[in-house]
Amino acid sequence: MIEVKNITKSFGDLTVLKNFTVNFKEEGVTVILGPSGTGKSTLLRCINGLENIDSGDILVDGLSVNDKKNLRHIRLNCGMVFQQTVLFPHLDVMHNMTVSPIKLLKLSKKEAEERAEFYLNKVGLISKKKSRHNELSGGEQQRIAIARALMMNPKALLLDEVTSALDPEMSSEVLNILEKLAADGVCMLAVTHEMSFAKKVASRILFLDKGSLVCDEPVERFFRETRNENERISRFLNFIGE
Repeated sequence: MIEVKNITKSFGDLTVLKNFTVNFKEEGVTVILGPSGTGKSTLLRCINGLENIDSGDILVDGLSVNDKKNLRHIRLNCGMVFQQTVLFPHLDVMHNMTVSPIKLLKLSKKEAEERAEFYLNKVGLISKKKSRHNELSGGEQQRIAIARALMMNPKALLLDEVTSALDPEMSSEVLNILEKLAADGVCMLAVTHEMSFAKKVASRILFLDKGSLVCDEPVERFFRETRNENERISRFLNFIGE
């Protein structure tokens, strides 16, 4: 569903992704690992058209991110959840959930609210539908952000370190939701350092270093064999305590 074709992305003199190529099918959970500053988050932002690429191309359902008229369709198909959740502060949860489906998908208010209740139930927060952002914990806000992304019926969720700003208890809440979504067959591309999540939920691991793809392996092989075969990966996993 997503084809990344030989892309390069730089910020000034810093090249973050170099001649990078990878493909993602419309199934499974791919966890993207690697040290900070190696292009993991930039890759997700390029897929979603939030960053322009310098060269190469990215196709989502055959549509190029280089053609600006495709970006609306691409962003509908690739729902993104960020490190820091941004809910509209002047709207309650229900309105945060329904504003985009009504405006972009042309759902009726009733249809949008029914869909919102379905996804709020899925993330265990139907009781918070009238709450505002300052009445929610960080974990609750992230779970609502995930539900809000699902409201648009995306073909893939792009998850950028969604637990990095949370304490362990809140992080566990969010990871439990992602595990359930994975069991439901939701396609996910997740940048994370949560190794327990990667081992339990991922089907595939990408490891990036200095803007290049070091390995692309099934999760079982990555943790059982690749970590012992590749010194760079071994050092990374040892550093984060895995």
